[in-house]
Amino acid sequence: MSKEIKIGLIGAGWMGKAHTTAFHNARMIFGDDMPVFELVSDVSEDAVAKFAKNMGYNRYTTNWMDVVTDPEIDLVDVATPNCMHYEMAKAALEHGKHVFCEKPLSLSAEQSRELADLAKEKGVVNYCGFSNIMNPANQYVAELVKSGKLGKIMRVHATYDQDILLDPSVPIAWRHINKLAGSGALGDLGSHLLSVSQMIMGDMSEVLGMQSIIVPERPVKAGSTEMVKVENDDLITFLVKYENGAIGDFSSSRVATGRKNYFYYEIQGTEGSVVYDLERMCEVQVYFKADADKDNGRDCGFRTVLLNPQHEGFKYFQPAGGIAIAFDDMKTLQAHALMQAMHGGEYICNFEMGAKVDGIINAVLKSVKSGTWEKC
Repeated sequence: MSKEIKIGLIGAGWMGKAHTTAFHNARMIFGDDMPVFELVSDVSEDAVAKFAKNMGYNRYTTNWMDVVTDPEIDLVDVATPNCMHYEMAKAALEHGKHVFCEKPLSLSAEQSRELADLAKEKGVVNYCGFSNIMNPANQYVAELVKSGKLGKIMRVHATYDQDILLDPSVPIAWRHINKLAGSGALGDLGSHLLSVSQMIMGDMSEVLGMQSIIVPERPVKAGSTEMVKVENDDLITFLVKYENGAIGDFSSSRVATGRKNYFYYEIQGTEGSVVYDLERMCEVQVYFKADADKDNGRDCGFRTVLLNPQHEGFKYFQPAGGIAIAFDDMKTLQAHALMQAMHGGEYICNFEMGAKVDGIINAVLKSVKSGTWEKC
């Protein structure tokens, strides 16, 4: 039986809007608990007042502590820049709130582990916002790997590339500063690959990384001649060893000429392989060795599987295969999973997964400095 869930949102930006819309859609599509948009916080009073009015929040504040301490709030939703996640999520947990926190949990592996352990101790829902976990395509690939149809997995090749920061005139932002972002392309984009890898392949044991800063300085603001140093990676590449014996290579770039949202991976097994590209969101390429063996390889090659209602999650949005779904649909599935978790439903995208991903990021950054393999 559904009930009201009073939501307190911290961060009235684009992601806060995406979360709010997702909760609303989850109610409409799945009949989930009624989200009551009770309180929203942001540092700009003008911005948060406008957000509250447009998105249907009952109240607003410029002090985020008002959200975590409010006795009316059931779920605290943290949708702020990276450097704020740890303090806000920790405070919410300490006040016994359920927490939905965008990735990363924090800027350090130690703090993320602390949050995961605290969430377990408190026994509350603790959801980390890796949106690609709920992509029906990635769910399908996870099922393929788990079923054994691809045989023993030997190798993972993965990259997440965009060219959003290719233009050197783009001004400096918090994402370029380590104390605010933690890392560059690695944490911003590569972490999404790592979350999907964690779901499909399990734990990594060691990594070996290297990075490059392509644009070393950026203007302090648009049109300014005053320049500020870029502190973190525009481009990251690292090798990995998995606990299950597979090996892999991962890369991420925010200066990848021509690439807009190139979240791509290939998983090679002894009996088959699978390829996925988020820029072609509703298509998965699969190859099964057994198919090629039937005709001595005459018609062998990868075939395209179009996402359809038989794939987990897809049927709630479209009635037939080949009709596109999008980013907002993944966020809706994410909100649905969180709502179900509040009734005791199982979910994998918890703070434990967030801590493991942040542990890998920490190991990669350590390896970049040491030039050697580092344990995750």
